[in-house]
Amino acid sequence: METALYLPVKRFLEKLGFTVKGEIGGCDLVALSGDEPPVVVIGELKLSFNLELILQAVDRAAASDEVWLAAKFSERGKGRESDARYRNLCRRLGFGMLAVTKSGTVEVIVSPTTTPRRDNKRRSRLIAEHRKRQGDPALGGSTRAPIMTAYRQQALACASALSPGARKVRDLKPAIPDASKILLHNVYGWFERIERGVYALTDAGRAALKRWPQQPIEPAGVEVAP
Repeated sequence: METALYLPVKRFLEKLGFTVKGEIGGCDLVALSGDEPPVVVIGELKLSFNLELILQAVDRAAASDEVWLAAKFSERGKGRESDARYRNLCRRLGFGMLAVTKSGTVEVIVSPTTTPRRDNKRRSRLIAEHRKRQGDPALGGSTRAPIMTAYRQQALACASALSPGARKVRDLKPAIPDASKILLHNVYGWFERIERGVYALTDAGRAALKRWPQQPIEPAGVEVAP
């Protein structure tokens, strides 16, 4: 599966000094440098190098500084990574190519070039989600499971706080600044308004806590929808 490529590529980019998180804004991975403003790197993962991977990279390029394409290294040496035409196309587009071997080693086939940013709004959303998300809860390349976004993390923090019983919003806000927005909008149907400013947890909310057992979270304000 594509998720098997995520950790080797993550380690590769971390060695270059980036902080890497998976499944952000529709991208398999987003990596930020420690600079301000940060260098934004987007990675897309596929089991093999193909046209679809390049088309995804074209879509992502406007929101990033660098784009890396990563795929499994062909065991017989007949994959696109050995095709000079494919490599030259990536060079012309400014995309990097990474081949991941069976043992998890990452080889650089083509180095990326920095591309001019055109979609600053989209780029800003990626940076905001990356910074707000606690830890790295989603493997890049995941397709079948709900993504653990920063918004979902904060909604779970609210659910955990309400699990003992109904509470006032003002009691949650010191730890979860955007609790009022999350409870009011009730995107996932986890919360029930008991009276003005007081909420309780629904059965759906309790089920969510069982599905995603809570680990210590450092709540932060959330402005981006899930």
